[in-house]
Amino acid sequence: MFTPQGPSLRELTVQALSSVEHGYDLLADKFDATPFRTSDRLLSAVAGGLEELGPFDTGLDVCCGTGAGLGVLRSVCAGRITGVDFSTGMLAAARRAHPSAALVRADVLALPFAPVFDLAVSFGAFGHFLPDAQRTLFAQVHASLRPGGTFAFPLPAPPPVGSRLYWTLWGFDAAMRVRNALWRPPFVMYYRTFRLADVRSRLVDAGFDVSLNPIEALGRREDGSPHCRLVVARKPDVRPS
Repeated sequence: MFTPQGPSLRELTVQALSSVEHGYDLLADKFDATPFRTSDRLLSAVAGGLEELGPFDTGLDVCCGTGAGLGVLRSVCAGRITGVDFSTGMLAAARRAHPSAALVRADVLALPFAPVFDLAVSFGAFGHFLPDAQRTLFAQVHASLRPGGTFAFPLPAPPPVGSRLYWTLWGFDAAMRVRNALWRPPFVMYYRTFRLADVRSRLVDAGFDVSLNPIEALGRREDGSPHCRLVVARKPDVRPS
């Protein structure tokens, strides 16, 4: 599961007993050698889907981490790209990988941007936000987009009930809830709090028009449904008459 270049069990344990911010500071230098980094296959598939929705000028990677999503933005945006994260360590890694990007340390629940972006993306970060925080996050992204701007992110299909992956994710979330009940500071990371129907409703409440595009490059399940969808949330293009 982990490469020799990745973190040791002891390092992962220390991270898991830290706050989210400090935990990622500790993990930053080895994060890209873990399975937690978004795969190149998924990044490439999302980039292909975004190309069909453009063109885009400025781009924002929300919770950019070490910068995997910045490469997607660079491939589809003609203008300046920006990454925002609250982990100093992760931003330092992103800066090494993407020296031309603007990188901002900030809490994404209080984004410091005017409505200047044409496209916002995010990869693998939503498990860090409980439902109320998801609403705040979506409202903040909406406020950072220009009229007509797009917020897009991949949302994999849930694993079949009773499958090995289903029980793995269920067990992980249960363990995290026990950890957070017994230990401070909390480390918010849950896999089963980001369900499609709820996400769509919260995006609409934030003011977005929402559509779902199957990511065909990632294939379909036996029942014909896509393995992954691209959630496309557009800020209405309301201009002065």
